[in-house]
Amino acid sequence: MNKIKVLIADDHAIVRNGLRRLLEDQLDMEVVGEADNGLQTVKKVKLLRPNVALVDIAMPKLSGLEAVSLIKEAVPDTQVVLLSMHEKDAYVDRALASGAKGYVLKASPTSDVLEAIRAVYNDEYFLSPKVNAQIIVTYLRNRKDNSDVSGYNLLSEREQQVFRMLVEGRETSETADILCISLKTVKKHRANIMKKLNVHNMVEMVKYAVKIGIIGPELWED
Repeated sequence: MNKIKVLIADDHAIVRNGLRRLLEDQLDMEVVGEADNGLQTVKKVKLLRPNVALVDIAMPKLSGLEAVSLIKEAVPDTQVVLLSMHEKDAYVDRALASGAKGYVLKASPTSDVLEAIRAVYNDEYFLSPKVNAQIIVTYLRNRKDNSDVSGYNLLSEREQQVFRMLVEGRETSETADILCISLKTVKKHRANIMKKLNVHNMVEMVKYAVKIGIIGPELWED
C-alpha cells in the first residue's frame, strides 16, 4: 500500500505530537516531517514533498493562509488541509482562495482530520460539517463567473503572491524578505499589479481583494 505522506505544521508541540500519534496509527498514512512556523513549513514542503500538508491557520513568521500559496507554487502536487478555530465563511473562502482543499475546525472530532487528509489526497474538497459546505459551490461558481476575478487571474503567480501579502498588511520590505526578492522587485510587481487591476492605491487594492474574496472585511479590520 502506498501510504499518504503527511507534513504536520503547528506552533504548539503538544498539538503536533497528538496529530503525529493519530496519523501514525493509520495504516495508510506516514508522517514525514513537522514544522512550527509558516516559513519552516514552506521550506520543509519543498524538501520533503509530502502528499498532504496539515497546516495550522495561525502560525508565527508566516500564517497558514500565506504559506498555502507558497506551498502550491513550489510543490503543486502537495494538497493542504488547514486547521482553524474560525467557522466564519470569510475564513473558509479565504482558505480556498489561497489554494487549500481542506478546512478542519480544531473543535472537530479527530475523524474529520483523517477524512480531510484522505479527501484532499484524492483531489477532493473537505470542510468540517459545522462549516457551511455550500461555500465550496458558491466559491467555485464565483471564481468562474466573477469578472473581477478574471483580472486577478491575469496576474502572474509571483504578482498574486505579492498582491496577497500587501493586502494582508505586510510591509514592502517584509514581503521582499519572505519571497526572497529585492525591494525594487516588489515595488515593480506592485506597480504592475495596480496597472493590470486598474487600481491606484493600497486602499483600492484592499477593496478589490475583499470584493473577490482574497480577504474578508473583518480580517482586514482585525
